[in-house]
Amino acid sequence: RESFIHLCNPHLEKMKEDILYHFALGTGTHDFPALFGDVKFVCVGGSPSRMKSFTTYIAEELGLASPGGDYPNICAGTDRYAMYKVGPVLSVSHGMGIPSISIMLHELIKLLHHAKCSNITIIRIGTSGGIGLEPGSVVITRQSVDATFKPQFEQVVLGKTVIRSTNLDEQLAKELMQCSKEINQFNTVIGNTMCTLDFYEGQGRLDGAICLYNEEEKLQYLKEAYDSGVRNIEMESSVFAAMCNLSGVKGAVVCVTLLNRLEGDQISSSHDVLVEYQQRPQKLVGYFIKKSLGKV
Repeated sequence: RESFIHLCNPHLEKMKEDILYHFALGTGTHDFPALFGDVKFVCVGGSPSRMKSFTTYIAEELGLASPGGDYPNICAGTDRYAMYKVGPVLSVSHGMGIPSISIMLHELIKLLHHAKCSNITIIRIGTSGGIGLEPGSVVITRQSVDATFKPQFEQVVLGKTVIRSTNLDEQLAKELMQCSKEINQFNTVIGNTMCTLDFYEGQGRLDGAICLYNEEEKLQYLKEAYDSGVRNIEMESSVFAAMCNLSGVKGAVVCVTLLNRLEGDQISSSHDVLVEYQQRPQKLVGYFIKKSLGKV
């Protein structure tokens, strides 16, 4: 059974052309079904270089890599986002924070709709701060919660606050967890992810330019987060979950933890260790895609 993207915007039907400005793509200048019609998996992450490296990795895993082959940035006409494609996998950068990923997702969802894609799975792969987990642990998000531990995303629309659900696809999370057990290379848990508006005060750090609370208050807050089911903190998952839900798309968030926030605030691991950590979500999602395509 085919499941298509659901667009919550009746105004789009009246437009002769849809310009995806931040992608430097448009329905009047590009053949979306020809370019993207075969896409089944979309992986998004903050850094353009990380998403290009994921493209290279998944191409090799799926046996689609060509010797010395490079993958051109489909969004080369803009410096806002980067996009790469190999076979049925689209890899897109989203920048840092809710506003940046929100803009990208609006245009990505429209792109998938215009391309007539069906049965799409979108997975955010990234890094995070862990709570009560060893650095290098991978967290598959059950639901995204705000800084008060509520599973919701607040958006102000026309001056009014709109609250949207941030639950993620439960079956997809279970499938990813099973994949991690089959790989058996690193610790993986399913837990809640706290999405904040800031890296420093919003996450209770003591090392920002401004900090008007003490260490005891910080630790109390992080322990309350842990007790509520939160296992990691990042800055994109809430709007990601909300927009996937509204668009009828299966979504997942898979992030590695770079440190245990109960033990410190600064990321002090060596460059090589951090690089290996950042590859863990790629390995897990790459294995999931291979398994979904019957290549395991």
